[in-house]
Amino acid sequence: MNRNTISLLVFALSFACCTRAIAERKPNVILIMADDVSWECFGCYGAEDYQTPHIDELATKGIRFTHCYSTPLCTPSRVKIMTGQYNFRNYTHFGYLDPQSKTFGHKLQSAGYKTAVAGKWQLNGLSHQAEGFSDNTRPFKAGFDEYCLWQLTVPRGAKGSGERFWSPPLEQNGKLLTPDDNLNKYGPDIMSDFVCDFIKRNKDEPFFVYYPTVLVHNPFVPTPDTIGAAPRDHDANRAPKGKAKQKANFVAMVNYLDKIVGEIVKQVDDIGQLENTIILFTADNGTNTSITSAWDGRDIRGGKGGTKDMGTHVPLVAYWKGHTPEGKAVDDLIDFTDFYPTLAAAAGVELSKDDPIDGRSFLPQLNGKSGTPRDWVFWHYQPYWGKFAGAQFVRDQTFKLYRDGRLFNVPQDLDESRNLAQANGNEAVESARRKLDQVLNSAPPAPPLEGGRNARARPVYPAWKNVVNPND
Repeated sequence: MNRNTISLLVFALSFACCTRAIAERKPNVILIMADDVSWECFGCYGAEDYQTPHIDELATKGIRFTHCYSTPLCTPSRVKIMTGQYNFRNYTHFGYLDPQSKTFGHKLQSAGYKTAVAGKWQLNGLSHQAEGFSDNTRPFKAGFDEYCLWQLTVPRGAKGSGERFWSPPLEQNGKLLTPDDNLNKYGPDIMSDFVCDFIKRNKDEPFFVYYPTVLVHNPFVPTPDTIGAAPRDHDANRAPKGKAKQKANFVAMVNYLDKIVGEIVKQVDDIGQLENTIILFTADNGTNTSITSAWDGRDIRGGKGGTKDMGTHVPLVAYWKGHTPEGKAVDDLIDFTDFYPTLAAAAGVELSKDDPIDGRSFLPQLNGKSGTPRDWVFWHYQPYWGKFAGAQFVRDQTFKLYRDGRLFNVPQDLDESRNLAQANGNEAVESARRKLDQVLNSAPPAPPLEGGRNARARPVYPAWKNVVNPND
């Protein structure tokens, strides 16, 4: 065998090994979750006041779910999506994730992923000073190798605290970056730069990024694209007076959020991993109630904290180059409990007995298959915060039933002004009522109202039976 033949064989073997390694590599996952902004604010969902070309492009190249549902408020949604469990199992306090909970970070770590979280944390129990609330290693313990976070151990009003936008206090991998350290810097840029750097550094192995952004929560302040020559210090976090000026800032913040999404997608493309990365974009709850947006020919007032569609219906755009069908709108129901099993399935790992049972994977839909979509989504909502009232309810694509018997056709009645509870004789309504009532009857008691904001112990039902797949 001559030297040229040997060289060709070596090259062919190396090429084959490289090709097989690429084919066998698990897909990266990037989950971006916006803060306090919902479907009426994104062009691909019919928004008229905002410019969101990058998110819209993801929807054009990938798929757009039309029925994704969160809880109405941030912490219940974050606990739900991270642990894959209904809130009746493990949610007890606003701003708190039980450190004993298993998260999707743990699951992907165990599958060999490098993991990172950036953005808004607010899960240490600062407001009620839970045990270990000042532990800056909590994100590590929650399954993340790296972090860059706002409101980890520094509560509002404490020395060194500050807003999340201009000159923010952040904590990064155990190091506190004070407002003076970040003077004149924009928090969302610091966090997105961290995400892009993490992606770049881990391009040769599977990675998982969970990015619960701080945009577009109030205060509604200028972005780097709109602040101009104004000072960029702590005072830049003061919202202007007047609804028109605040709405203008909100619009700019939504547009800047879209810009950041575009930068992250570009970073994935730059490292040559776009065909091997699942990109998911969603939001934690409805838009702030002070914001009204033009949508599909009508005005929509934000519904954060409330149980109507404006508080619970959120965007979900998914793009996986070469896998997701192009430009498809999917009507399947997606519950926030479904993200955990979807990520596990993407990583090629099966759920074990210590994994959650409340979700159903939508990975098949990301691959253009029918999958096993759920028949309903369910809420056990008790925020234990502010003046928001708890409720228990269930819905499908059309009808929504509350524990107290109220029934609505949501697409025809977004404001829930026409109670169908007495719609006797309408078979479609009665059939929906029977189906949805079975779900409520299989759930634990409705959220209790007793126990003040600072109560230490609250009822949870971690061992409650499987209500999604009762035969499992």
